[in-house]
Amino acid sequence: MSADTDENGVALDETAIIARDLIRFDTTNYGEGRSNGEADAAEYLEAKLVALGLTPQMFESAPGRVSVVARVEGANPDADALVLHGHTDVVPADPANWSVDPFGGLIKDGLLWGRGAVDMKDMDAMMITALGDILGSGRQPARDIIVGYFADEEDGGRLGSHYLVREHPELFAGATEAISEVGGYSITLNGTRAYLLQTGEKALIWVKLISRGSASHGSRVMHNNAITKLAEAVATLGREPWPLRLTDTTTELIGELARILEQDPQKVGPDELVLATGTAGGFIQGALRTTTNPTMLTAGYKHNVIPDTAEALIDIRALPGEEDAVLARVRELIGPDIEIQIMHQDIGLETAFSGPLVDAMTNALGTHDPGAPVLPYMLSGGTDNKALSLLGIKGYGFAPLKLPAELDFPGMFHGVDERVPLDALVFGRQVLTDLLLDY
Repeated sequence: MSADTDENGVALDETAIIARDLIRFDTTNYGEGRSNGEADAAEYLEAKLVALGLTPQMFESAPGRVSVVARVEGANPDADALVLHGHTDVVPADPANWSVDPFGGLIKDGLLWGRGAVDMKDMDAMMITALGDILGSGRQPARDIIVGYFADEEDGGRLGSHYLVREHPELFAGATEAISEVGGYSITLNGTRAYLLQTGEKALIWVKLISRGSASHGSRVMHNNAITKLAEAVATLGREPWPLRLTDTTTELIGELARILEQDPQKVGPDELVLATGTAGGFIQGALRTTTNPTMLTAGYKHNVIPDTAEALIDIRALPGEEDAVLARVRELIGPDIEIQIMHQDIGLETAFSGPLVDAMTNALGTHDPGAPVLPYMLSGGTDNKALSLLGIKGYGFAPLKLPAELDFPGMFHGVDERVPLDALVFGRQVLTDLLLDY
Protein backbone atom coordinates (compact mmCIF):
# COMPACT_ATOMS: atom_id res chain seq x y z
CA MET A 1 0.00 0.00 0.00
CA SER A 2 1.43 3.37 -0.98
CA ALA A 3 1.19 6.47 1.17
CA ASP A 4 -1.89 7.72 -0.66
CA THR A 5 -3.88 4.54 -1.29
CA ASP A 6 -6.20 2.43 0.83
CA GLU A 7 -5.46 -1.14 1.91
CA ASN A 8 -6.62 -2.38 -1.52
CA GLY A 9 -4.30 -0.09 -3.42
CA VAL A 10 -7.10 2.26 -4.51
CA ALA A 11 -6.04 5.90 -4.66
CA LEU A 12 -7.38 8.03 -1.83
CA ASP A 13 -9.47 11.09 -2.52
CA GLU A 14 -7.58 14.27 -1.65
CA THR A 15 -10.09 14.91 1.15
CA ALA A 16 -9.06 11.70 2.89
CA ILE A 17 -5.38 12.50 2.44
CA ILE A 18 -5.73 15.95 4.02
CA ALA A 19 -7.93 14.66 6.86
CA ARG A 20 -5.42 11.86 7.50
CA ASP A 21 -2.52 14.33 7.56
CA LEU A 22 -4.39 16.57 9.99
CA ILE A 23 -5.13 13.64 12.33
CA ARG A 24 -1.40 12.94 12.48
CA PHE A 25 -0.84 16.35 14.08
CA ASP A 26 -1.50 15.77 17.78
CA THR A 27 -3.47 18.92 18.57
CA THR A 28 -4.83 17.67 21.89
CA ASN A 29 -6.55 20.34 23.98
CA TYR A 30 -6.62 19.38 27.67
CA GLY A 31 -8.59 22.46 28.71
CA GLU A 32 -7.88 25.32 31.08
CA GLY A 33 -5.14 26.59 28.75
CA ARG A 34 -3.21 23.28 28.59
CA SER A 35 -2.76 22.10 25.03
CA ASN A 36 -0.30 20.61 22.59
CA GLY A 37 -1.16 23.58 20.37
CA GLU A 38 -2.47 23.91 16.85
CA ALA A 39 0.58 25.53 15.23
CA ASP A 40 1.71 22.59 13.06
CA ALA A 41 -1.80 21.93 11.75
CA ALA A 42 -2.27 25.66 11.13
CA GLU A 43 0.95 25.85 9.10
CA TYR A 44 -0.13 22.82 7.07
CA LEU A 45 -3.50 24.43 6.29
CA GLU A 46 -1.88 27.78 5.56
CA ALA A 47 0.23 26.09 2.88
CA LYS A 48 -2.87 24.46 1.38
CA LEU A 49 -4.65 27.82 1.23
CA VAL A 50 -1.63 29.50 -0.35
CA ALA A 51 -1.56 26.74 -2.99
CA LEU A 52 -5.13 27.74 -3.88
CA GLY A 53 -3.95 31.28 -4.60
CA LEU A 54 -5.25 32.72 -1.34
CA THR A 55 -3.52 34.98 1.18
CA PRO A 56 -4.17 33.46 4.60
CA GLN A 57 -3.36 35.21 7.86
CA MET A 58 -2.09 33.46 10.98
CA PHE A 59 -3.09 34.59 14.47
CA GLU A 60 -1.33 33.34 17.61
CA SER A 61 -3.39 34.18 20.69
CA ALA A 62 -0.94 32.41 23.04
CA PRO A 63 2.22 30.38 22.41
CA GLY A 64 1.32 27.62 19.96
CA ARG A 65 -2.37 28.51 19.84
CA VAL A 66 -2.71 29.43 16.18
CA SER A 67 -5.76 30.15 14.00
CA VAL A 68 -5.76 30.66 10.22
CA VAL A 69 -8.16 32.88 8.26
CA ALA A 70 -8.39 33.63 4.53
CA ARG A 71 -10.91 35.42 2.34
CA VAL A 72 -12.07 34.01 -1.00
CA GLU A 73 -13.47 36.54 -3.45
CA GLY A 74 -16.95 35.69 -4.66
CA ALA A 75 -18.65 36.26 -8.00
CA ASN A 76 -21.16 38.69 -6.47
CA PRO A 77 -19.32 41.36 -4.47
CA ASP A 78 -22.65 42.84 -3.31
CA ALA A 79 -23.77 39.65 -1.56
CA ASP A 80 -23.18 39.17 2.16
CA ALA A 81 -20.14 37.05 2.95
CA LEU A 82 -20.38 33.50 4.34
CA VAL A 83 -18.03 32.21 7.05
CA LEU A 84 -16.89 28.62 6.46
CA HIS A 85 -15.10 27.53 9.60
CA GLY A 86 -13.64 24.57 11.44
CA HIS A 87 -11.38 23.96 14.41
CA THR A 88 -8.10 22.08 14.49
CA ASP A 89 -7.87 21.10 18.17
CA VAL A 90 -9.15 17.78 19.50
CA VAL A 91 -10.02 16.37 22.90
CA PRO A 92 -7.58 13.93 24.57
CA ALA A 93 -7.45 10.28 23.50
CA ASP A 94 -6.05 7.50 25.67
CA PRO A 95 -4.29 5.03 23.33
CA ALA A 96 -4.94 2.21 25.81
CA ASN A 97 -8.66 2.46 25.07
CA TRP A 98 -8.33 2.53 21.29
CA SER A 99 -7.90 -0.36 18.88
CA VAL A 100 -5.68 1.85 16.67
CA ASP A 101 -3.20 4.67 17.23
CA PRO A 102 -5.45 7.72 17.83
CA PHE A 103 -3.00 9.92 15.92
CA GLY A 104 -1.95 7.43 13.27
CA GLY A 105 -4.47 8.44 10.61
CA LEU A 106 -5.01 4.77 9.72
CA ILE A 107 -6.98 3.79 6.61
CA LYS A 108 -8.76 0.50 7.31
CA ASP A 109 -12.01 -1.18 6.22
CA GLY A 110 -12.96 1.74 4.00
CA LEU A 111 -12.71 4.20 6.89
CA LEU A 112 -10.30 6.83 8.16
CA TRP A 113 -9.52 6.26 11.85
CA GLY A 114 -8.16 8.67 14.42
CA ARG A 115 -8.89 11.46 16.88
CA GLY A 116 -10.53 14.21 14.84
CA ALA A 117 -11.87 11.95 12.09
CA VAL A 118 -15.35 12.99 13.25
CA ASP A 119 -14.65 16.12 15.31
CA MET A 120 -13.70 17.80 13.06
CA LYS A 121 -10.69 17.25 10.83
CA ASP A 122 -12.97 15.56 8.30
CA MET A 123 -14.80 18.84 7.73
CA ASP A 124 -11.52 20.79 7.80
CA ALA A 125 -10.38 18.70 4.84
CA MET A 126 -13.72 18.95 3.03
CA MET A 127 -13.50 22.73 3.23
CA ILE A 128 -10.09 22.78 1.52
CA THR A 129 -10.98 20.35 -1.25
CA ALA A 130 -14.33 21.99 -2.01
CA LEU A 131 -12.62 25.35 -2.36
CA GLY A 132 -9.93 23.66 -4.44
CA ASP A 133 -12.55 22.22 -6.80
CA ILE A 134 -13.99 25.69 -7.32
CA LEU A 135 -10.81 27.77 -7.58
CA GLY A 136 -8.85 25.09 -9.41
CA SER A 137 -11.41 25.10 -12.22
CA GLY A 138 -11.20 28.87 -12.64
CA ARG A 139 -14.54 29.50 -10.98
CA GLN A 140 -15.54 31.56 -7.97
CA PRO A 141 -17.93 30.88 -5.12
CA ALA A 142 -21.20 32.72 -5.44
CA ARG A 143 -20.25 35.15 -2.65
CA ASP A 144 -17.19 36.01 -0.57
CA ILE A 145 -16.16 33.12 1.64
CA ILE A 146 -14.25 33.76 4.85
CA VAL A 147 -12.57 30.44 5.58
CA GLY A 148 -11.34 30.00 9.12
CA TYR A 149 -9.53 27.27 11.02
CA PHE A 150 -9.79 28.16 14.70
CA ALA A 151 -7.79 27.09 17.73
CA ASP A 152 -9.19 26.10 21.12
CA GLU A 153 -12.78 25.22 20.22
CA GLU A 154 -12.69 22.29 22.63
CA ASP A 155 -12.11 24.67 25.53
CA GLY A 156 -14.84 27.13 24.59
CA GLY A 157 -12.90 28.97 21.89
CA ARG A 158 -11.35 31.46 24.29
CA LEU A 159 -7.99 31.36 22.47
CA GLY A 160 -9.55 30.85 19.05
CA SER A 161 -12.88 32.15 17.76
CA HIS A 162 -13.57 34.39 20.74
CA TYR A 163 -10.08 35.86 20.51
CA LEU A 164 -10.52 36.64 16.81
CA VAL A 165 -14.01 38.10 17.26
CA ARG A 166 -12.76 40.32 20.06
CA GLU A 167 -9.36 41.34 18.70
CA HIS A 168 -9.84 41.11 14.91
CA PRO A 169 -13.54 41.60 14.08
CA GLU A 170 -12.52 43.15 10.74
CA LEU A 171 -11.75 39.64 9.49
CA PHE A 172 -15.49 38.95 9.36
CA ALA A 173 -16.56 42.22 7.74
CA GLY A 174 -19.65 41.82 5.60
CA ALA A 175 -20.47 38.32 6.88
CA THR A 176 -24.00 37.56 8.04
CA GLU A 177 -24.06 33.73 8.08
CA ALA A 178 -21.74 30.85 8.89
CA ILE A 179 -21.54 27.08 8.49
CA SER A 180 -19.46 24.58 10.42
CA GLU A 181 -20.00 21.48 12.57
CA VAL A 182 -22.19 19.60 13.77
CA GLY A 183 -24.88 18.89 11.20
CA GLY A 184 -25.55 17.78 7.65
CA TYR A 185 -24.83 14.14 8.49
CA SER A 186 -27.29 11.34 7.81
CA ILE A 187 -29.23 9.12 10.18
CA THR A 188 -31.51 6.21 9.31
CA LEU A 189 -35.13 6.29 10.49
CA ASN A 190 -37.42 3.36 9.89
CA GLY A 191 -35.34 2.42 6.84
CA THR A 192 -35.33 6.01 5.56
CA ARG A 193 -32.11 7.99 5.37
CA ALA A 194 -32.54 11.56 6.60
CA TYR A 195 -30.16 14.43 7.31
CA LEU A 196 -29.90 16.53 10.45
CA LEU A 197 -29.25 20.22 9.82
CA GLN A 198 -28.16 22.00 12.97
CA THR A 199 -30.13 25.21 13.55
CA GLY A 200 -29.48 25.65 17.26
CA GLU A 201 -27.16 24.78 20.11
CA LYS A 202 -27.49 24.80 23.87
CA ALA A 203 -25.81 27.31 26.13
CA LEU A 204 -22.58 26.33 27.82
CA ILE A 205 -21.92 26.92 31.52
CA TRP A 206 -18.81 25.33 32.99
CA VAL A 207 -18.71 25.64 36.77
CA LYS A 208 -16.42 24.56 39.58
CA LEU A 209 -17.91 23.46 42.89
CA ILE A 210 -15.73 24.05 45.96
CA SER A 211 -16.45 22.42 49.29
CA ARG A 212 -14.61 23.43 52.45
CA GLY A 213 -14.31 21.47 55.68
CA SER A 214 -11.92 20.65 58.48
CA ALA A 215 -8.54 19.06 57.81
CA SER A 216 -7.79 16.25 60.19
CA HIS A 217 -6.51 12.71 60.70
CA GLY A 218 -8.33 10.10 58.63
CA SER A 219 -9.32 8.15 61.76
CA ARG A 220 -11.38 10.95 63.31
CA VAL A 221 -15.18 11.17 63.52
CA MET A 222 -15.69 14.03 61.09
CA HIS A 223 -19.02 15.70 60.32
CA ASN A 224 -17.41 18.56 58.40
CA ASN A 225 -15.76 16.47 55.69
CA ALA A 226 -15.25 18.51 52.52
CA ILE A 227 -15.29 15.43 50.29
CA THR A 228 -18.53 14.11 51.77
CA LYS A 229 -20.25 17.46 51.29
CA LEU A 230 -18.95 17.77 47.75
CA ALA A 231 -19.97 14.21 46.89
CA GLU A 232 -23.53 14.92 48.00
CA ALA A 233 -23.69 18.05 45.83
CA VAL A 234 -22.18 16.25 42.83
CA ALA A 235 -24.62 13.35 43.13
CA THR A 236 -27.54 15.73 43.46
CA LEU A 237 -26.65 17.58 40.26
CA GLY A 238 -25.79 14.43 38.36
CA ARG A 239 -29.14 12.84 39.22
CA GLU A 240 -31.34 15.93 38.86
CA PRO A 241 -34.31 15.06 36.58
CA TRP A 242 -34.40 18.27 34.58
CA PRO A 243 -37.82 18.75 32.98
CA LEU A 244 -38.53 18.28 29.30
CA ARG A 245 -38.89 21.52 27.36
CA LEU A 246 -39.30 21.73 23.61
CA THR A 247 -38.06 24.77 21.71
CA ASP A 248 -39.22 25.75 18.21
CA THR A 249 -36.42 23.61 16.77
CA THR A 250 -37.11 20.49 18.78
CA THR A 251 -40.87 20.84 18.35
CA GLU A 252 -40.42 20.77 14.58
CA LEU A 253 -37.95 17.90 14.81
CA ILE A 254 -40.26 15.79 16.99
CA GLY A 255 -43.08 16.33 14.52
CA GLU A 256 -40.94 15.19 11.60
CA LEU A 257 -39.63 12.18 13.51
CA ALA A 258 -43.19 11.12 14.34
CA ARG A 259 -44.15 11.40 10.69
CA ILE A 260 -41.19 9.38 9.38
CA LEU A 261 -41.43 6.78 12.14
CA GLU A 262 -45.22 6.59 11.67
CA GLN A 263 -45.93 7.34 15.31
CA ASP A 264 -48.63 9.43 16.96
CA PRO A 265 -46.86 12.23 18.89
CA GLN A 266 -49.92 12.48 21.15
CA LYS A 267 -49.31 8.91 22.30
CA VAL A 268 -45.53 8.59 22.03
CA GLY A 269 -43.49 11.04 24.10
CA PRO A 270 -40.54 13.07 22.77
CA ASP A 271 -37.95 10.97 24.62
CA GLU A 272 -39.34 7.75 23.19
CA LEU A 273 -39.48 9.20 19.68
CA VAL A 274 -35.91 10.44 19.87
CA LEU A 275 -34.57 7.13 21.18
CA ALA A 276 -36.34 5.40 18.31
CA THR A 277 -33.95 7.17 15.94
CA GLY A 278 -31.24 4.70 16.96
CA THR A 279 -27.67 5.93 16.99
CA ALA A 280 -28.70 9.60 16.81
CA GLY A 281 -30.90 9.30 19.88
CA GLY A 282 -28.24 9.92 22.47
CA PHE A 283 -27.16 13.11 20.74
CA ILE A 284 -30.64 14.49 20.16
CA GLN A 285 -32.05 13.58 23.58
CA GLY A 286 -29.69 16.05 25.23
CA ALA A 287 -31.42 18.87 23.36
CA LEU A 288 -34.76 18.21 25.07
CA ARG A 289 -33.74 19.44 28.52
CA THR A 290 -30.99 20.97 30.62
CA THR A 291 -28.15 18.64 31.63
CA THR A 292 -25.73 18.95 34.56
CA ASN A 293 -22.98 16.38 34.23
CA PRO A 294 -20.07 16.06 36.70
CA THR A 295 -16.86 15.61 34.72
CA MET A 296 -13.87 15.97 37.10
CA LEU A 297 -13.11 15.59 40.82
CA THR A 298 -10.11 16.88 42.78
CA ALA A 299 -9.53 16.32 46.50
CA GLY A 300 -7.02 15.17 49.05
CA TYR A 301 -3.34 14.31 49.04
CA LYS A 302 -2.93 11.28 51.34
CA HIS A 303 -4.98 8.25 52.36
CA ASN A 304 -5.03 9.06 56.07
CA VAL A 305 -5.58 12.83 55.83
CA ILE A 306 -9.02 14.41 55.62
CA PRO A 307 -8.56 17.40 53.30
CA ASP A 308 -10.04 20.82 54.00
CA THR A 309 -11.14 21.41 50.39
CA ALA A 310 -12.60 19.39 47.54
CA GLU A 311 -13.48 20.50 44.02
CA ALA A 312 -15.62 19.24 41.16
CA LEU A 313 -16.18 20.41 37.61
CA ILE A 314 -19.73 20.36 36.27
CA ASP A 315 -20.60 20.70 32.58
CA ILE A 316 -23.96 22.48 32.44
CA ARG A 317 -25.80 22.73 29.12
CA ALA A 318 -28.92 24.89 29.30
CA LEU A 319 -31.49 25.55 26.63
CA PRO A 320 -31.19 28.99 24.99
CA GLY A 321 -32.56 31.72 27.24
CA GLU A 322 -32.66 29.57 30.37
CA GLU A 323 -29.12 30.19 31.61
CA ASP A 324 -29.99 32.40 34.60
CA ALA A 325 -32.83 30.17 35.75
CA VAL A 326 -30.66 27.07 35.50
CA LEU A 327 -27.84 28.63 37.51
CA ALA A 328 -30.32 29.71 40.17
CA ARG A 329 -31.66 26.17 40.38
CA VAL A 330 -28.13 24.73 40.59
CA ARG A 331 -27.34 27.01 43.52
CA GLU A 332 -30.56 25.92 45.20
CA LEU A 333 -29.74 22.24 44.69
CA ILE A 334 -26.19 22.32 46.03
CA GLY A 335 -27.04 24.42 49.08
CA PRO A 336 -25.27 27.34 50.76
CA ASP A 337 -22.22 25.38 51.98
CA ILE A 338 -20.88 24.77 48.47
CA GLU A 339 -19.13 27.58 46.63
CA ILE A 340 -19.75 27.82 42.89
CA GLN A 341 -17.38 29.46 40.44
CA ILE A 342 -18.26 30.03 36.79
CA MET A 343 -15.19 28.99 34.81
CA HIS A 344 -16.62 29.72 31.35
CA GLN A 345 -20.04 30.65 30.05
CA ASP A 346 -21.31 31.02 26.50
CA ILE A 347 -24.70 31.70 24.96
CA GLY A 348 -27.22 29.35 23.42
CA LEU A 349 -28.39 29.82 19.84
CA GLU A 350 -31.54 29.05 17.92
CA THR A 351 -32.19 29.92 14.28
CA ALA A 352 -35.28 29.35 12.16
CA PHE A 353 -35.28 26.37 9.82
CA SER A 354 -36.01 28.58 6.84
CA GLY A 355 -34.43 31.11 4.51
CA PRO A 356 -32.20 31.06 1.43
CA LEU A 357 -29.19 29.41 3.09
CA VAL A 358 -31.30 26.63 4.62
CA ASP A 359 -32.91 26.11 1.21
CA ALA A 360 -29.48 26.01 -0.44
CA MET A 361 -28.11 23.45 2.03
CA THR A 362 -31.23 21.32 1.65
CA ASN A 363 -31.01 21.51 -2.16
CA ALA A 364 -27.32 20.60 -2.15
CA LEU A 365 -28.05 17.49 -0.10
CA GLY A 366 -30.99 16.66 -2.35
CA THR A 367 -28.83 16.83 -5.46
CA HIS A 368 -26.53 14.11 -4.12
CA ASP A 369 -29.10 12.08 -2.18
CA PRO A 370 -32.46 12.68 -3.88
CA GLY A 371 -35.57 12.34 -1.75
CA ALA A 372 -33.83 12.19 1.61
CA PRO A 373 -35.62 14.47 4.10
CA VAL A 374 -33.66 17.18 5.91
CA LEU A 375 -34.63 17.85 9.53
CA PRO A 376 -33.71 20.67 11.91
CA TYR A 377 -32.10 19.82 15.22
CA MET A 378 -30.53 21.48 18.21
CA LEU A 379 -27.02 20.45 19.16
CA SER A 380 -26.67 19.49 22.80
CA GLY A 381 -23.05 20.69 22.69
CA GLY A 382 -21.64 23.90 21.25
CA THR A 383 -19.56 25.28 18.39
CA ASP A 384 -17.58 28.35 17.39
CA ASN A 385 -20.82 29.76 15.98
CA LYS A 386 -21.36 31.08 19.51
CA ALA A 387 -18.47 33.51 19.14
CA LEU A 388 -19.46 34.57 15.62
CA SER A 389 -22.98 35.32 16.83
CA LEU A 390 -21.51 38.21 18.86
CA LEU A 391 -20.91 39.91 15.49
CA GLY A 392 -24.48 39.24 14.37
CA ILE A 393 -23.46 36.23 12.26
CA LYS A 394 -26.11 33.52 12.12
CA GLY A 395 -24.54 30.05 12.33
CA TYR A 396 -25.58 26.59 11.18
CA GLY A 397 -24.09 23.13 11.56
CA PHE A 398 -23.47 21.70 8.09
CA ALA A 399 -20.65 19.20 7.62
CA PRO A 400 -22.41 16.93 5.10
CA LEU A 401 -21.78 13.19 5.33
CA LYS A 402 -23.77 10.29 3.87
CA LEU A 403 -23.31 7.51 6.41
CA PRO A 404 -24.20 3.82 6.66
CA ALA A 405 -27.08 3.01 8.99
CA GLU A 406 -24.96 0.80 11.26
CA LEU A 407 -22.33 3.45 12.04
CA ASP A 408 -22.85 5.15 15.41
CA PHE A 409 -21.50 8.45 14.16
CA PRO A 410 -22.82 10.70 16.95
CA GLY A 411 -21.41 8.30 19.54
CA MET A 412 -17.88 8.90 18.25
CA PHE A 413 -17.81 12.60 19.13
CA HIS A 414 -15.23 12.62 21.96
CA GLY A 415 -15.49 8.82 21.92
CA VAL A 416 -13.17 5.90 21.25
CA ASP A 417 -12.11 4.65 17.80
CA GLU A 418 -13.31 7.74 15.95
CA ARG A 419 -13.68 6.95 12.26
CA VAL A 420 -15.40 8.21 9.13
CA PRO A 421 -16.13 6.38 5.85
CA LEU A 422 -13.93 7.41 2.96
CA ASP A 423 -16.88 7.69 0.58
CA ALA A 424 -18.63 10.01 3.06
CA LEU A 425 -15.70 12.41 2.74
CA VAL A 426 -16.11 12.44 -1.03
CA PHE A 427 -19.84 13.06 -0.62
CA GLY A 428 -19.19 15.98 1.72
CA ARG A 429 -16.67 17.51 -0.67
CA GLN A 430 -19.19 17.38 -3.51
CA VAL A 431 -22.08 18.79 -1.47
CA LEU A 432 -19.98 21.65 -0.11
CA THR A 433 -18.70 22.47 -3.60
CA ASP A 434 -22.23 22.76 -4.95
CA LEU A 435 -23.37 24.83 -1.98
CA LEU A 436 -20.53 27.35 -2.29
CA LEU A 437 -21.06 27.68 -6.03
CA ASP A 438 -24.82 28.17 -5.77
CA TYR A 439 -25.34 30.21 -2.63
